[in-house]
Amino acid sequence: MYRRLRVFMTVAVLMAAAVIPSLCVAKGWESVRADVSGLSSVAQGDDVEIRVAPGHVVVVASQQVQIKVFTILGQVVSSETLPAGTSRLPLSHGVYIVKVGDLTCKIAV
Repeated sequence: MYRRLRVFMTVAVLMAAAVIPSLCVAKGWESVRADVSGLSSVAQGDDVEIRVAPGHVVVVASQQVQIKVFTILGQVVSSETLPAGTSRLPLSHGVYIVKVGDLTCKIAV
């Protein structure tokens, strides 16, 4: 009986570990053509601005940029090269670290 319980618990923990990181992002980065001026600005550099919208992080860049988004525990949520313009990434509720070039900030979604 205890052996079955141990096996069941091990399988449950492994399944949870595989599923939890995938809950952070619903889908990848997408271009945005709408006006994002009403969103709260979190950080701003020379060529890039990071904004937060409910359920999204929005990046406005004047040129192509490399971006990385991490959970507060250090797990990589996204590592992409974004084109110039406005892009957004849907995120579930939580705290994240966003790194764009030399600009690094903490956001709460």
